[in-house]
Amino acid sequence: MFNDFKLVEDRPVYIQLKDYLKEMIIKGHLLEHQKLPSTRELSKLLAVSRNTVLNAYADLEQDGIIYAVKGKGNFVGKVVTVKNTSVELHWRERLNKVTLLADELDLMKQEDIHWEKGMISFNSVAPEEKLFDVENFKRAFLTRMSLEGDIVLNYGYAKGYKPLIEYLLHYMERKGVDISNKDILITNGFTEGLDILLSSFAKKSGCVICENPTHHAALKLFRLHGFDIHGIDMRDDGIDIHQVEKSLAAKNFDFAYLIPSYHNPTGIVTSSEKRAEIINLFSKYQIPIVEDGFNEELRYSGSHLAPLITFIGAGNNVIYISSFSKILFPGLRVGWILADRELIHCLESVKRARTIHTSTLDQAVLYQYLQDGYFEKYLKKAKSVYKKKYELARQACKQYIPFKRMTGDGGLHLFIELEQGINARTLLEKCYQRGVVFYPGDVFYSNGEGSNTFRLGFSRLKEEDIVHGIKIIGDTLKNEMGS
Repeated sequence: MFNDFKLVEDRPVYIQLKDYLKEMIIKGHLLEHQKLPSTRELSKLLAVSRNTVLNAYADLEQDGIIYAVKGKGNFVGKVVTVKNTSVELHWRERLNKVTLLADELDLMKQEDIHWEKGMISFNSVAPEEKLFDVENFKRAFLTRMSLEGDIVLNYGYAKGYKPLIEYLLHYMERKGVDISNKDILITNGFTEGLDILLSSFAKKSGCVICENPTHHAALKLFRLHGFDIHGIDMRDDGIDIHQVEKSLAAKNFDFAYLIPSYHNPTGIVTSSEKRAEIINLFSKYQIPIVEDGFNEELRYSGSHLAPLITFIGAGNNVIYISSFSKILFPGLRVGWILADRELIHCLESVKRARTIHTSTLDQAVLYQYLQDGYFEKYLKKAKSVYKKKYELARQACKQYIPFKRMTGDGGLHLFIELEQGINARTLLEKCYQRGVVFYPGDVFYSNGEGSNTFRLGFSRLKEEDIVHGIKIIGDTLKNEMGS
């Protein structure tokens, strides 16, 4: 007995011993009123300190699992384990349609081809972990904890951590946004922000107009909330404005969803002229725009283009949603909605009813990191690294892949359109056999199109793997698919 006790690193030994003894008692390996080894005996038997055993016994006694008899030692207490007759429920029959649809649309589950260790994966558009500014993040954490640790570890406010809200308001003001009648709601990343919005909109037409293709997570949420999706083709300078005008004249929409910068998946940046046209057109038809501020900072050449929300001045028909997840730390689930003050006032109540508030600790540490100027330094370094990878990936695609069209004006990915008749999923299956995977483009389309497209995310790959992986894709197209 006790010969199967094994220690693991990074966990207090006395807790491991306590859990081990508790499990033996619950499973019936140690019986009620059975005498336990003395602290000295057990410490020698397990090669741990006597204090470790003393602390483990003390915790077990406090939990009522063992009891001590003065002068005699420690004994197993009365532990009742109830085992009823097992019941087998058919849970899928008890789930609602929205849950079953979420399961059906879950790309992580539905994909047949998964990344395996050693493969070159172009699937991700997340930041490279090696770039993470861990040391300065630690400093920000320690600073904020020393200043108000008792506050940030307690419940917070549904609207968000006030210093972070004020920082983000000024951050957006520096981009040219008129914040005089606007406010911010902090969310658990972009996805929760969009979900809160969709659950708050009144369904009058039940239709959303968006770019086609567009962000697959947004498409999934639109479908889960029961919206019909009307997709508009993308030109090299953004959404096809003539198609938009025809659609608005012919049909009613509850809102528009647009990604003007480093569009996911095409990587296209909507031109400044077209941004002004978009605002004028949707303002004319009184249709609100949900603007996704995806990767807005990752412009590698030319001047920064103002978000759509800057074009409305003191108006309130644009709702801006963003986060730092794709640029900074994806594990820090902090996003925000910038919108009309009255709208934010109502959305705050929805947020409170659903998740109470976003982690105050996460918000506070992020605020300190931003306030101390670490983000600007990190961004400068990250843009230098990503720009090199971006240019390398573009050049490799031009050299090796016989594409019909390639888009991507910056950011962390490129979008490839092949000649009609070439199926990107068939290409993926063949490339998978050679250790390369990428994201098939059809998942980004609202109307089932895009079978000849795919997205290449290069942010997390080594430079040599970017070139090698793209060469494999190109060779496979030429040699096995007759392109």
